[in-house]
Parts: sequence; structure tokens; C-alpha cells
Amino acid sequence: MADEKTSIIECDNLVKIYKTPDTEVMALQGLDLTIERSELMAIIGASGSGKSTLLNIIGGLDTPTMGSVTVDGVDLRKMNRTELSTYKRKTVGFVWQNNARNLIPYLTALENVENVGRIAGSLDKEYCARLLEMTGLTKRKKNKLSELSGGEQQRVAVAIALINKPSILLADEPTGAVDSRTSAGIMDLFESLRLELGITIIIVSHDQEIAKHVDRVVAIRDGKTSGEILRTSSISSMANLSAFEEEHLELAVVDRAGRVQIPANYLEKLSIENKSKVRIDVEDDKITIYPAKV
Repeated sequence: MADEKTSIIECDNLVKIYKTPDTEVMALQGLDLTIERSELMAIIGASGSGKSTLLNIIGGLDTPTMGSVTVDGVDLRKMNRTELSTYKRKTVGFVWQNNARNLIPYLTALENVENVGRIAGSLDKEYCARLLEMTGLTKRKKNKLSELSGGEQQRVAVAIALINKPSILLADEPTGAVDSRTSAGIMDLFESLRLELGITIIIVSHDQEIAKHVDRVVAIRDGKTSGEILRTSSISSMANLSAFEEEHLELAVVDRAGRVQIPANYLEKLSIENKSKVRIDVEDDKITIYPAKV
């Protein structure tokens, strides 16, 4: 568990079950996750893994069946309707894959941002202009939405998500509808916003390439956290201590029951099939896994 002074979100044993008259689907199965304040992190997983469900719960759009989500020390499940509405309006901002479709095409970029500020009852024209400056749209602020590219429209959507000065920005597949070059630009934007505003940014994606642009990637499989990828820096040359190169450290996550999910490529190397038995030994300070030869 991370230090309470540095963590902003704590997910503890989250379970989410969706029920219909005929079926019952468990989207989250005892998920644990800690997110640090001002962290730029991503949650990845296949379709149906539970990543969007987790984002919706953190954003107050859905409630867990069991477990808790604590934001800045407050359990979302214990909020009443008014408190939860305030939380959604003031603490979190949302960016969606198709967010640009919800913008008004005959308004300019600046007018779209100002319109949302007006609806929210907190119109500050100077701040709206600053948001477009932060998102790299100052020269395009007088262009109508229909005159902007897909990437520029998504930047308008990001500016709108920041209109109420949230401390947490949630982005669900924000680069899913753009090309790789535009995607990299949007990810650079998130990094600059994190540095300038000190905001916590959580991105949901199916693209593992996102690891190049964030501090940490949490992988979700079957509704549980199964691994993490940490972006680290190392000195690339002892002769030049200012030269650093980025590395990625891949970690497996041990859950509350002591279980760990082993990456499929590791199992393939050892010829370990799904649901087969393995032998586990402790050797000095290491745990070693062998194919069981019964």
C-alpha cells in the first residue's frame, strides 16, 4: 500500500457484477490498485477485461458491487447523491474516444470551450483561452470544429475536460480514433498537462505502445490487475552522466490471495500449458517455477 500522503486513489478488493434476467457477468474480481498523486498512468487490457468498468467506477459513473474506491481519503460508496454529483463535476474530468462527436460543429474551438463553461456556471473567458493555449490550439481557436483535424478536435475535448479544474483526468481510449503520429502528439499533451497542472491522469487503452508515454502501465486480465510496466531511466554512458535512456521494467502483481499471473510468453518458453501443474521452489532469495514432471 502506498503512502497515504502520496496516493490519491485506492481501490481495495473491487468487485463488479452485472446482472440480467438470464446472465451474471463479473467484470471486476477483487481488483486492488493504488494510483499516486500527479501520476500519468495507463490501464491496458483486452476487450471485456474490466478496464473501462474500473474507469467508470473511479469517475463515479458506476458503483462497485463490493469493495471500495477511496479518493483523497473519501470512500465514493459512502457519498450521497449530491456529494457524488459534486465529485463528478469538480474532481474528475472525462475524455472519451469519440468525445469530439459531442462538440458543436458550427462553433469555433474557443466557443465550444466557453459554451461548456457557461453551462457549468463557471465561465471564465481568460481561463478558456489559456486552456486552448495549453492544448496547443491558440492559433486555431477561431476555427470552427468542422475546420479542425481529428487530433485537434480531441484537443478541444481535452480542454473542455479541464474546464472545472479537476484534480483527476480520466481518458477512455483517447487515441483510438487517430493515427499513430497524432496519437503520440496527444500523449505528449497529457504529459505536458500533468507537469503544468500537477493533475493525475489515468488512461484506458488496449494499445501496449502507450507504455512509451506514461510512468506506469497496469495490465488487467479477467477483472484483476495482472502486471505492471514501469518507465525508468538509466545512465547510458558513464562518460556523460547527463545522458539517459528510457527502459521499461515489467512486473507481475501478487494479489491478496497470493496468486500471480505469469505472462503467456514465459509459459510458452517453459512449455507449460494452461491449467497444468507446476513445481515451485524457493532458492536463496528467488522463487523458481518448473514444469511438473509427474
